[in-house]
Amino acid sequence: MRAGWRSAVIGGVVAGVAGVAGCGGGGAVVPFAPHVHVANPACVLKYPDPVGGAAARGRLQRDLDRYLTRQPGRIVYSAHELVSGLRLSYREHESGMITASGSKVDILTALMLRRGRLSAAESDLAARMIRESDNHAADALWWRVGAGYGMGNFYRRMGLRETTPGPSRYWGGTNTSPADRIRLLRLLVKGGAGLSAAHRAHILGLMSRVQADQAWGVSAAARPGDRVALKNGWTPRPFVHNTWAVTSYGRIHGPGRDLLLAVQTDLQPGEGRGIQAIEGLARLIGGRLDALSPRITRTCPSVPAIT
Repeated sequence: MRAGWRSAVIGGVVAGVAGVAGCGGGGAVVPFAPHVHVANPACVLKYPDPVGGAAARGRLQRDLDRYLTRQPGRIVYSAHELVSGLRLSYREHESGMITASGSKVDILTALMLRRGRLSAAESDLAARMIRESDNHAADALWWRVGAGYGMGNFYRRMGLRETTPGPSRYWGGTNTSPADRIRLLRLLVKGGAGLSAAHRAHILGLMSRVQADQAWGVSAAARPGDRVALKNGWTPRPFVHNTWAVTSYGRIHGPGRDLLLAVQTDLQPGEGRGIQAIEGLARLIGGRLDALSPRITRTCPSVPAIT
């Protein structure tokens, strides 16, 4: 009986369809046919794995701490991944770290807030200051923002409480912390404190086009195809045991990732050694970042077929 019933239904469906196709405006009725569910073996569901993520973060933090113990001098850093909200750091509020040329982004940001719009001459100076790290351009713009007094007002306005401008004409003597570098980057990326979208795009645009020989540092955290905007600083310190201070901070942006990273070092035996230490740290973070938000995969539950 069951086989005969199915044949009758199928025959009715075929006849009904044929009737509709052959009847221009007729009201042919198609008999009901039961729906038969076919499971899709390719269907999977993915869930966040907070336990696995916490374990992966713990392993990375231990590896980072171990890495730092093998490096010379003093190294502090802060990392904030904006997509996942992940944060990693070591002594990120250490505010006695010299910026050297890293303060040039501060000078430009302060100038744009002060001017609203740069003149052609100021735009040229700004481009040379950021892209080429030209010290003479920085000297000229430092005075236009009011030197240390003007920059002190700027830092208060930006909420950079762990940054102190260099004395007199020494903009490179500005002290800051990795946490404040991240705050500044976040303002450039997300906005706030009076920074317009045009200001932010101009500054980040220059930071993304630094000369090739100055594109080292936190860029080591980038994957192929990621976009990098950064500013580095480096200076010998002959009166501090003849050592070097080397710093790098910036944004690494790509599919599923928006990483703000600041690494500052001092008491380094040389510029190259400082660069190597920064890039090793950045590479370790960038290479492990995706694994810090693991997901559990499950096959979709099957729906029983209607008989």
